[in-house]
Amino acid sequence: MSELLSKLGIDWKLLIAQIINFLVLLFVLYKFAYGPIVAMLEKRQKKIEQGLADAEAARRNLEKSEEKQKEILKKARADFKVIVEKAHLQAEKSKSEIAAEAKAQAEKILADAKTQIGREKEKTIAEIKSEIGGLVVAAAEKVIGEKMDEGKDKKLIEKVIRN
Repeated sequence: MSELLSKLGIDWKLLIAQIINFLVLLFVLYKFAYGPIVAMLEKRQKKIEQGLADAEAARRNLEKSEEKQKEILKKARADFKVIVEKAHLQAEKSKSEIAAEAKAQAEKILADAKTQIGREKEKTIAEIKSEIGGLVVAAAEKVIGEKMDEGKDKKLIEKVIRN
C-alpha cells in the first residue's frame, strides 16, 4: 500500500501527521468553539422558548383581564339601568305627589273662595234687605203720611221682602 500511495504522490507519514493534526484541530474546535457555540445556541433557544411561554401567559392574562373588564362593564350597565329606572320611578312618584298636592291646594282655594263668596253674598243680601227695608219704610211713610213705630216697621219690611 505504501507503493500505491507513493505512486499517487502521497507520503503516508505526512498523511498520518495531517490526520493527527486534523483530529487535534477538530478536538480544539469542539472544545473551544463548537461547545460554547452550541451552549450559547441552547441558552438562546431556552430564552426564546421562555419568551414564547411568557408571551402566551401574558396573552392568557390579557384575555382574562378583558373578560373581567367585560363583566365589570356589563355589571355597571345593569347597575346604571337599575339606577335610571329607580330615578324614573322616583320622578313619577314625585310628579304624582306634586300633582296631588297641587290639586288639594286648588280644591282648598276653591272651597275657601266659595265660602268667601257665600259670606259676601249673605252680607250683600243683608245689606240689600236693609236698604230695601229703609226704602220701603220711606215709601210707606210717604204713602201713609205718618211715621210708623218700630214694630210696625219690622212687620211691613218683612212682608215686602217676602213678596
